[in-house]
Amino acid sequence: MSTRETVREVIFEANTRAGRLFDVFLIVAILTSVAIVFLESIPRLHEEWGGAIKTAEWVFTGLFLVEYCLRLWSIGRPRLYAKSFFGIVDLVSILPTFLALFIPGAHMLLVVRVLRVLRVFRVLRLSCYVGESEVLLRALRQSRRKITVFVMSVLALVVIFGSIMYIVEGEEGGFTSIPTSMYWAIVTLTTVGYGDVSPVTALGQVIASTLMVVGYGIIAVPTGIVTFELAQASRRQGQEERSCPECSAEGHVEEASFCWRCGSSLYRRIILPGDVRDP
Repeated sequence: MSTRETVREVIFEANTRAGRLFDVFLIVAILTSVAIVFLESIPRLHEEWGGAIKTAEWVFTGLFLVEYCLRLWSIGRPRLYAKSFFGIVDLVSILPTFLALFIPGAHMLLVVRVLRVLRVFRVLRLSCYVGESEVLLRALRQSRRKITVFVMSVLALVVIFGSIMYIVEGEEGGFTSIPTSMYWAIVTLTTVGYGDVSPVTALGQVIASTLMVVGYGIIAVPTGIVTFELAQASRRQGQEERSCPECSAEGHVEEASFCWRCGSSLYRRIILPGDVRDP
């Protein structure tokens, strides 16, 4: 393999010894950098070790910047990787240190680096769970229109019940405006029940009780929608650990020859002496 392919295998594949060691080292570096941010938030430690902590932040930022550049260089289609979930997380974990040069306190956003620990699934050979996330995302995409209709229906109920309670209770009962009444309707419908605004009249309590019962039924609706789509997506499931050499996508069907995201071949064709290519 060329140097570029070797680097890609080490960085993106966890089924080799070098790949597992790289991921373990990366996770240790991520956790250490996040711990440094936590320590800097302690005033006493910031006063005593502020300079050393700042230096360590820049060292880890430089390390992650080099790693991010290597990922873009070694992958076949860097633009697709840059727009993927891990590509965005990798970039966002680098930016806060540079933003801190212009925005005081922005370096505290470095805690987003902890999201990169999700790569531990690959280290522990649990990449099937990463594949399961693709099934879940597919189910959410398939049910987005139904969920949208459901959310619009809930908002309509909030407006209706909020307006009714504003009329029934009025300012004397704490429902000083329709937006305040809508806030109460949302809190009641979701069964949160803060209690900062509550009906005092008998009719208002009856309406509130009705809305509470409706809330219990509404909670089950999106669960049923997503569960159905998830069951449909799981029927087509068949995951393996192979990642695409072009865009790093994982979670391919076992019999797949091409990437589900970019369409690139998952296997390199080896031409032996004597092979004849089709014209």
